[in-house]
Amino acid sequence: MRPFVWLSCLLAGSLLLGAAEKETHKAVTGWVLDSTCAFTKDLKQPISRECALACAKNASPLVILQDDGTIYWPISESMPAVGQNDRLMPFAGKRVTVSGKLFTRGGSHAVVVEKVEEAPAREEVKKSPTN
Repeated sequence: MRPFVWLSCLLAGSLLLGAAEKETHKAVTGWVLDSTCAFTKDLKQPISRECALACAKNASPLVILQDDGTIYWPISESMPAVGQNDRLMPFAGKRVTVSGKLFTRGGSHAVVVEKVEEAPAREEVKKSPTN
């Protein structure tokens, strides 16, 4: 009986230690635009700020589109979940850096929005003339 109790305590302790692992927080930089345009228009950046705002005001979720084409869905960790359009509306059509916890599942990407800051526009790589 004693080995069973000892083994149970050891197992419970290891589970508790595993649950206390540090969360990974990262930053995602990209354009804030509505999800419909992000998927259907093959855009590299929003058409305009006005366009992104109009769609967001009509309940189209805003997303972050990275330069490599990766789309991040902004999410909350609260239960019940809270939409993130209100937080991103001031940045619609702009380039931002969003900091928070990242999730990936089945090819989809999401970020728990903790901090949003406007980011400088990405400078295009200038082609040098060839001789």
